[in-house]
Amino acid sequence: MAKQLDLPVVWSDDVLRHVPDAEIWIGVRTPGTELPERATVLRAALTGAGARLVQARPLADDLLVQAHDPALVAHLENIYREWCEGGYLDHQNRVVPYVFPTPAMLEGLPVRRPTAVHARAGQFCYDTMTLVGPGTWPAAQAAAHAAATAADLVAAGERAAYALCRPPGHHATRTGFGGSCYLNNAAVAALALRRAGVARVAVIDVDAHHGNGTQSIFYDRADVLYTSVHVDPGAGWFPHYAGFGDEAGTGAGEGANLNIPIAPGSGDQTWLAGVRRMAEFVAGRADAIVLSLGVDAAAADPESPLQVTEQGYHDTGAILADLGLPAVAVHEGGYHLPTLGALTVATLQGLTTR
Repeated sequence: MAKQLDLPVVWSDDVLRHVPDAEIWIGVRTPGTELPERATVLRAALTGAGARLVQARPLADDLLVQAHDPALVAHLENIYREWCEGGYLDHQNRVVPYVFPTPAMLEGLPVRRPTAVHARAGQFCYDTMTLVGPGTWPAAQAAAHAAATAADLVAAGERAAYALCRPPGHHATRTGFGGSCYLNNAAVAALALRRAGVARVAVIDVDAHHGNGTQSIFYDRADVLYTSVHVDPGAGWFPHYAGFGDEAGTGAGEGANLNIPIAPGSGDQTWLAGVRRMAEFVAGRADAIVLSLGVDAAAADPESPLQVTEQGYHDTGAILADLGLPAVAVHEGGYHLPTLGALTVATLQGLTTR
């Protein structure tokens, strides 16, 4: 009989309010995979394994603007209403960006706030997949609340806590959103731990894709390490432009960033070797960890080419448990509904083994 899962699962009903409806990928409108059902599957699996449900509490206002530019936060809060007021729902039932203020476009000029709502839609978004609907802001805010609540529980003495975050967050940068992510929940959790007095935090990312957003937020900081094992972006996988092995941090953060890209098709052996490298990188350099827990590296998942098994996920958690550090697990990816719950439970059982 599997060990009962003894940890708090932080939940908010509002995480169900984000309904992507679709995403526009390489110019084609397709059904998305980041669905509300992900959250209900996870909740059922975790409570069925014995975990106790805890309601998310509102986070302190300063945490969001520590992680993100206040202008980005205001944009996410208001853009759907502005889109509706502009009459654009007759054409698209979601906020769909079409022009992006990239460095190549501006050539050193300041980014200005466009008058036209249809131009503002792309001011902070860096892809066409991550559309905004009527429930996007409350769901993203609720996910950030869950992450901060889980961090507060760990700071108050829980050995581990899990934040059931949806939408995910690790692709959201300080000034932009994309990759189905709007607010960076892992960054919020790390900052909540720091605010609570934890001197050194390590974010360990086991999502199949590199957490470019989390890396960018902490890239110049020494007090929050970031490390990730993920499918090689150079082999054609999101986020394409970040996640390479030579990205080691800058300024005060030099040496505080470790990326471990692995080849498409890699399974447990290569994956777990990467997890061990991350554990070695963190050992002796952190007082608590934030685990960006994506389970989309699994063989059945439609969003990555990796082949990690359920046992591989359990072993991932167990390797990190050997660090002996308090842990905040923040959910990221994982899109194959039939296996999503079991993979997450297996990881958390490994994490709480010791």
